[in-house]
Order: sequence, then C-alpha cells, then structure tokens
Amino acid sequence: MAYREDILQQPQAVLNTLNRWGMTPSLEQVVHRLRSGEYRRVVLTGMGSSLYALIPLWYRLLDAGIQTLWVETGELLHYGAEWVKPEDLLVVVSQSGRSAEVVELIKRNPSPILGVTNTPESPLAQTAETLVLTDAGEEATVSCKTYVATLTSLALLGEAFLGNDLLQLQRGLEATAFQMEAYLSRVDDHVNHLAGILQGIEHVIYAGRGVSLASAETAGLITKESVKIPAEGMSAAAFRHGPFELISPRLFVLVFEGEEPTRALHRNLVNEVNRLQGRAQLAGESAQDEVFHLQPLNIHVRPLMEILPVQMMTLALAHLRGRIAGEFTLASKVTDVQ
Repeated sequence: MAYREDILQQPQAVLNTLNRWGMTPSLEQVVHRLRSGEYRRVVLTGMGSSLYALIPLWYRLLDAGIQTLWVETGELLHYGAEWVKPEDLLVVVSQSGRSAEVVELIKRNPSPILGVTNTPESPLAQTAETLVLTDAGEEATVSCKTYVATLTSLALLGEAFLGNDLLQLQRGLEATAFQMEAYLSRVDDHVNHLAGILQGIEHVIYAGRGVSLASAETAGLITKESVKIPAEGMSAAAFRHGPFELISPRLFVLVFEGEEPTRALHRNLVNEVNRLQGRAQLAGESAQDEVFHLQPLNIHVRPLMEILPVQMMTLALAHLRGRIAGEFTLASKVTDVQ
C-alpha cells in the first residue's frame, strides 16, 4: 500500500517544501527581469499532473497582465519550436526532472529555463539556469506527494513573480498542511464511507473551473492510474457539451465548487445530474457529505485540499474492485519514452 502511505505523507511534503523555499540570487534576477518587462512572455510547460499543477499560476499571471502560454511539453517539443524565443522565460515542471519530453526539450531549448523538480540530481535540475526544488521525498507510483509539493512551490513562485509579500501565503500554506493532516487522519472512515457511495460506479468524471480545473484534470489522471477505470477531468462547462449524454447510475460526477463567480453553476450541475438519475457530489465549502466538505479556502491553497477527496475515492474504488490502489502493471514511475 505504498500509494496510501504516500497520500498520508502529503502534509509533511507541503511543510518540507515550504521550509526549503528561498529566494536565491538567480530567482531574484528572474523576478527582476520579469517585472521590468525584459521577458517577451512566460511559457509554462510540463506533462501530466506537472502540467495541470501549472494552471493556477497560468491564471495568476494572465490576471496580472503578463503574457503567458501554457502548453504540454510533448506538444511544445514537436510542434512549438518557433513558440519559444531566447527572450522568453520557460518554466519547466517535472517531478522526476527526467521524463522523456523534458530531457529532449532542455537539449533543444534556446531560452532561459526555470526548472521546478523534486529531484536535484535530474537533468532538469542540472541544466536549469534557475532551480526551484520541492521536498516531497521518494514517491512510489501515482503522483500525490510530489503534486502537492509542486502546487506549494508554484503558489510561492506566483507571489514572487508579482512582487508580493510571501509571508501571508506562507502562513496560509502552513495552516493548510495542518488541515490536510486533520482530514487524512480519518482516511479509513473516508474510504469506508465512499465504498458505499461508489458501489456500482463504472466510470468517473471530475469537473471544475478556474484553479479547480487543476484538481479536475489531475483527478482524472490519477483515477485512471490508480484504479484502472475510465475517468476524465474537464471543465464544468465542457461537461455539458457532449459528455452530459453519459449521465447514468453507473457514472459518478464530482464537481469542484471552486471560487466565485461560478459556484452556483456548479451546485446547479450537481443537482441536475442527480435529477437525471446520475450520481453526483459537490466538493467544497457547501458540500453536504463530510468526505467532500472543505473548510473555507484561499484561492492559492484550494487545489491542495481539493485533491484529497479524490485520493480517498481512488482508494475506495480500488477496494471495491479488489485491486491494490496505485499499483502499476504496465507503466513506470518515470516515463522515459515519448
């Protein structure tokens, strides 16, 4: 049950990463160049949950008027050779720092790289002009510790990019780590409760908007990995454009309540899925079920808490199928083939 143990170690991964954070001279120079307009734009890239963890930072920079491109590394590598120029800042996120696409990208890329990784000896860490290290420790299979550690570093990076005082966010992240610990202290209760809710479920859709889109996309990915059932993450709006036809008693839809101004839309979606004989729950402050109920959250820490009910679902769904959650049979922890 290495995956389960990794899940339980997430609060410490957040605290360790928070304690490791520091404004190095190289990072200070990047911030100065960004704020003085020396960079043409920022390009954010990664694969899998590393890519999805960048969504809150992407929105943050766009809100601040900073031209920002968010693109999967595999696409950037083969179709985006002209997208990144020497006057751009390329932010590359890779938990291993050695996935196939990232290794190839750093060989070809002409622009300065800011790397975010959990592996100090990796090619990304050794090559990046500016390095932000997370401190999640070793992870067995499915991304969980490394994901929340990456979210932590990217939240801090966003505040640094905008020239804001980091102290308030650091305190918020620390408090969130303790909230995570309290939630995870009831892991067995959560899983047993969800085993009842998820009886008969054959496929899952996760839906959200804004920063919660990171949670929805990551949720779809890790459910496929850890449980081996069809699962998708998407925007709540996209769910209505086609996937709505999938509603049935065999489909479970988890909708992240998220931030205003779309909370009412999300509550309405849950009610409508249930009315049409599907099975849906809301994850957020207004959730009625204790597994999905989250305390009031700051936008910068919301994804850290939102992923926890998803992880409880993966444990319950695997249990219902007689499987070991998070056990890989075909894939490997590090993808080294494009």
